[in-house]
Amino acid sequence: MEISILPISSIHKDQLIRAGYTSLESLVVVSPYRLAQELNILQEEALHIVKEALKYSGAGGVQTGRSFFKGCQSAWEMLEEEKILNYISTGCEDFDDILGGGISCKEVTEVGGVPGIGKTQLGIQLAINVQVPLAYGGLGGKAVYIDTEGSFMPERAYQVAEACIMDTLDKFAFHKDFEICKEVMQPKFFLSNIIYFRICSYTEQISVINNLHKFLEERKDVKVVIIDSITFHFRRDFKDMLRRTRVLADMSQN
Repeated sequence: MEISILPISSIHKDQLIRAGYTSLESLVVVSPYRLAQELNILQEEALHIVKEALKYSGAGGVQTGRSFFKGCQSAWEMLEEEKILNYISTGCEDFDDILGGGISCKEVTEVGGVPGIGKTQLGIQLAINVQVPLAYGGLGGKAVYIDTEGSFMPERAYQVAEACIMDTLDKFAFHKDFEICKEVMQPKFFLSNIIYFRICSYTEQISVINNLHKFLEERKDVKVVIIDSITFHFRRDFKDMLRRTRVLADMSQN
């Protein structure tokens, strides 16, 4: 949950974001004394902020019994989940084999490398490949593409969609549902299922990531979220490395 919901002054909210506290979860674990030092405010003010964070996050009460252990599961359940885990193909069989089947769903995959190595190309490819119908071995889902650098090109996405469609139809030309799936296998249909966010600042990025779960609750058919890239605005706008690390860690947890 975002700190924007807290009934505190806008000045304190801005100080919290600049100090790296972008979510209630990051606030409830810090001491008022430390918070007062980091924000350069009175300890009474810091105590008020922490109390409000505890209240709104629901961490102020005592959890007992089953509610506390709601997220637990057995090792057998974990193994069964791994067996039915879905993968998004990268479009390259050798690359999929290296990754153990492709890009794994329900996990975070970080792709790094120097400029021009193909990170954006891979992101666009995954946003297209995740839409391949179930009958053709895909996931039949939609994609969320969060673009912080302005590097997403719809023209390139159209080309990738055309190539993906051609390759898929050639491979499954004799499938019993070929004619039905052929109707939806159109570039326009693929591009319509890429939900695009253009991010222009680190505060905007924090807000989108913190509220993404609400957005996805209404769109159960989204099967992949691509952020290209997660560190762009933080390389330019953050001088304090400790604060930057904290903000990125919170974002990774979300």
